[in-house]
Amino acid sequence: MTVYSRPYIYPAQEQAIFHGKRYGLIEASTKTGKTIGCIIWLAEQAMMGRVGNNYWWVAPIFPQAKIAFRRLKRGLPREYYIANESEMSLTLVNGAVIWFKGADKPDSLYGEDVHAAVVDEASRVKEEAWYAVRSTLTATRGKVRIIGNVKGRKNWFYGLCRRAQSGDDDYHYSKITAYDAAEAGILSLEEVEDAKRTLPDAVFRELYLAEASDDGGNPFGMLAIAACVGKLSLAPARFWGWDLAKSYDWTCGVALDAEGVVCNFVRFQKPWLDTIATIRALTAGLPALVDSTGVGDPVLEALQQGAANFEGYKFSSNSKQQLMEGLAVAIQQGELRFPDGVLQMELEQFEYVYTRTGVSYSAPSGQHDDAVCALALAWRRKSMRVAGSGILQWYADLAGRE
Repeated sequence: MTVYSRPYIYPAQEQAIFHGKRYGLIEASTKTGKTIGCIIWLAEQAMMGRVGNNYWWVAPIFPQAKIAFRRLKRGLPREYYIANESEMSLTLVNGAVIWFKGADKPDSLYGEDVHAAVVDEASRVKEEAWYAVRSTLTATRGKVRIIGNVKGRKNWFYGLCRRAQSGDDDYHYSKITAYDAAEAGILSLEEVEDAKRTLPDAVFRELYLAEASDDGGNPFGMLAIAACVGKLSLAPARFWGWDLAKSYDWTCGVALDAEGVVCNFVRFQKPWLDTIATIRALTAGLPALVDSTGVGDPVLEALQQGAANFEGYKFSSNSKQQLMEGLAVAIQQGELRFPDGVLQMELEQFEYVYTRTGVSYSAPSGQHDDAVCALALAWRRKSMRVAGSGILQWYADLAGRE
């Protein structure tokens, strides 16, 4: 019996690739071993397959897929496979087939049942190609590893990484930087430092630190966001902001202390009765501004029964713009502090676009902005200098008129 031994991979590679989650998203700097690690992973998936099972390696274009094809051929003992050079496939001794494909013609990727796949250089792969690959995994519930360098923020790979980073079920997110590879002996530290000296900062950060450059659509500013990141305050809460869940979103609550530092952050999905009870318990009679848009209106009414501390804020294009511009000023002037994690991530991916009717503020399509909205509501509540029940609701309603 032949015994397989996995080739050496360093800990950051193993943690990023060899886990039990169905979707593995890996943002990695150049030359950190993400490709060879995923070649090993895909080969192992195929080794556990059977006759007729298909396993795909998908790269932006056919010549890039050929690089992985040649690497796997060199790495596998010759008696383990039969290569088909014209079709770019390897048929293993168990009958499973590993295919190497280009994503430049997405329509050609539909139709097959695939048991596991790797999408390589994903930030350069067309979004339509990802849709096609995803469809091939439906019947098999196959696993996929999606890897690539960071290339701006306005691409499907960046958005899917943020979804994985936010903790969605069955998603795993990892980042591997050039310094991780240097520590493992894969890259020369001197070479990395030379690149830092000779490349533009934004280019170095994307290629070697896996940090997306600012595409110019973020209203807060990446540097300003980073400057506001700090520890969770231990001081008592003074103000709360609550953004309520809609469809697949989260109910988020943010509490600020007297100095404008986040001292509590909660994020959950519960039935409405449990949501109301949780908000009441956490807010504990403190001034709170609550999203009262749509389904939020009856929730606000329930919260206000016997409690004068809850005020409503109705979202419209105009009122959301005013809310976010107030938050942007606070962040850019360093008046807020918040911990890293979900709050920082949502702030960084938040964007504005100019439309025919004005400026639209939101998360990119498919992403969440619940934490940003809760933070903005908490800051607005702290900033209010007019007391009295109903005044803030009147203001929000006035601001929301089209």
